[in-house]
Amino acid sequence: KKDIPAVNFIIHEIHCRRNIEICPYCSDSIPKSEMKNHIESEHVQVTCKCRMKMENSLLKDHEATSCPLRPVLCQFCDIQLAFNKLQEHELYCGARTEPCERCGRNVLLRELQEHPRVCG
Repeated sequence: KKDIPAVNFIIHEIHCRRNIEICPYCSDSIPKSEMKNHIESEHVQVTCKCRMKMENSLLKDHEATSCPLRPVLCQFCDIQLAFNKLQEHELYCGARTEPCERCGRNVLLRELQEHPRVCG
């Protein structure tokens, strides 16, 4: 799958046919001696803590970006919680109030960022 100088092509092709296989799952070129290890490490099915099944090679990305149990921080109190609990927590947490330093009025935490525009 790469450009090879014409003078080396036949020797290269013979080498590849003897030593390289195409992975049936991802179509990558893998040395024949490493194919079993490649399949076991990259394509074996694993179960995430959220009970979703996927290939091992996809697990890290899933845990970081799309797992409903991935840890995230509340924007109001910086407590770490599971992503699937975030919305409910922030509804409650953002409804707490703090006094405005300029006008002294109690302001909801979720409105604190835009409050200075309408303050006093």
